[in-house]
Formats: sequence, C-alpha cells, structure tokens
Amino acid sequence: MSKDDWTVKVLQMAHGIRRRVLAHTLARNGGYLSQACSSAEIFAALYGKILKLKRLDTPLPAGSFNGTPGPGCPASTGAVFNGGGGSDCDNFILSPAQYALVLYAALAEAGRLDERSMETYDIDGSTVEMIGAEHSPGMEVTSGSLGQGISQASGIAFARRVKGETGRVVLLLSDGECQTGEFWEALQAACYHKLGNLLVYVDMNGCQCDGPTSTVMNLEPFDKRLKSFGARVRRIDGHDVSALARCGSLPGGDVPTFIVCDTDPCRDMDILQGFRPKLHYIRFSSRKEKRACQKFYDAMSAARSPAEGKV
Repeated sequence: MSKDDWTVKVLQMAHGIRRRVLAHTLARNGGYLSQACSSAEIFAALYGKILKLKRLDTPLPAGSFNGTPGPGCPASTGAVFNGGGGSDCDNFILSPAQYALVLYAALAEAGRLDERSMETYDIDGSTVEMIGAEHSPGMEVTSGSLGQGISQASGIAFARRVKGETGRVVLLLSDGECQTGEFWEALQAACYHKLGNLLVYVDMNGCQCDGPTSTVMNLEPFDKRLKSFGARVRRIDGHDVSALARCGSLPGGDVPTFIVCDTDPCRDMDILQGFRPKLHYIRFSSRKEKRACQKFYDAMSAARSPAEGKV
C-alpha cells in the first residue's frame, strides 16, 4: 500500500470512529464524544499504521463477563483483540479508561471487533463497558484510577526488555492525568531505567472533568518538562496522520519516547462548540440540542471521509 493509500485509509478510519461514537452518544443521550473528536486520528493511526499486531482472520465478538482474569480463571483479557501478543508484537495500553468507546470504535473500524458487539455497550454483563477494564475489547490491563496506566506500561516494558523481546509497549495518555504525582514518578523511573521500548502518545485536548486543563493545573510547557526528565519528545499536530505515523516509526533509543499531540476536542464536529466549557462528557439538555446533533450525524453518515474531500 502506498503512502497515499494508507493515509486515505487511516483518515477514513478516523471519520468512522467519530461517527460511531456520535451514534452511541445520541442513543444514550450522552457520551464521551469530545475524546473521540480529539483522539480519532491517534487511534486510527495506531491501528491502521503504527502498531505491530498479529493479524486476525475475522473480527472477534465481545463475550459476556465471566470473571476477572487470573490464575485458575478462564477469562481472557482484551489483549486477544490486539492479536494476543508475541515477542515481536507491540502491547497497546489505554490509560484513560473513559476513552473505551473510542477504542471499541477503532477496533471495529480496524476489523478486530465485530461491530455487532458495539450494541452491548454499557449493558449489564457485557465486557463492552463504558469505563473499560482488562476484560474489555482492546484493554490489556485495567488502568484503575486515572494516571496509573504509565506505571503499568513501564512495568511491562521493563519485563519485556528483561525477557529479550523486541516488541514495544505503546501507551495512550490523556493530558489531565499527567497532572498526577504518579505520572511524574513513573516518568522518572522509566527514564532512569532507560525504557527505550516505551512509546507514549499524549492527547493534549485541553479538557478535563473540572474544566480546561490550563486552569485546573497548567502542564505547559509540557514538552520541555518531559525533556527535563530525560525523555525523547516530539510535539506535533495530533490530527496529522503522517506526523503520527512518522513518530511511531522512530528508531528505538535508550529512553522512552513521548509524542505530545495537540488536538481539538471539537475536531470535525463544530456543533460541539455550543457545549463549551462542559466538553468532558456531552449531555443533551434539550430536544433541540439532540435534534441538531442527530441532523449532524445524518449528514456525517451520508458524507464520505475528509480524505476523499466530501465532508
């Protein structure tokens, strides 16, 4: 596939991710829609170009919850949707579990999750949970309280290096969780232990539950702070799929690599501007709001992806 071909494919995936998440938001009168707007290209680039995963012959259905995975328990983790691993394959760790629906949409777009499983989202007994856990599609671990994903990813990266495996650990973070003390402690440890097999993408959409990230606890200059701990850092437009992929193919080094992705929580959905400043979880406060979003969804479904110049 030529560069232009994969770029078109990834942009189509990003369009599909936003459309799927908007559909669920409409069906349930609310949802984590701004996260889909800001991270769609990141997820699409990961599953369409960057991640080295085992191929699946057919999309997998999401099963029912049958217990927490562990010794003596037959329950499998969401890693099976990422191909089940291998010494030369990548792990994908999603730290902000409220992005779970965006991950499910990405898996469906990538042909890894049976799209009919999306219908069981947030239904009691389903593994397709609103806040993903280790049994949810694509979730390899439960990242617990916000900010724990980097600690888990670093531990896995350290173990993989000890075992001599060549696969990377690829982590997706949200900007708000990088305010926590655990994040900076884990960053320090990852740099100290020279975890060059750790690749981190950070969705810098500027929004969190309590308001704009800049007013809750400003992280800037975030890239310079990361560098001061010893990390290799690139800062890019998080909607530029070529830049996302280029950073994902950087040769391995002896320190973690952080890709700081500046993103827009209303990307390709200007209709969300009217919900500011409450963008963390979109709720419809009136029939008029919902009708407007339904009309937008209908137009979005009828249109082709931005890659084809029809949106």
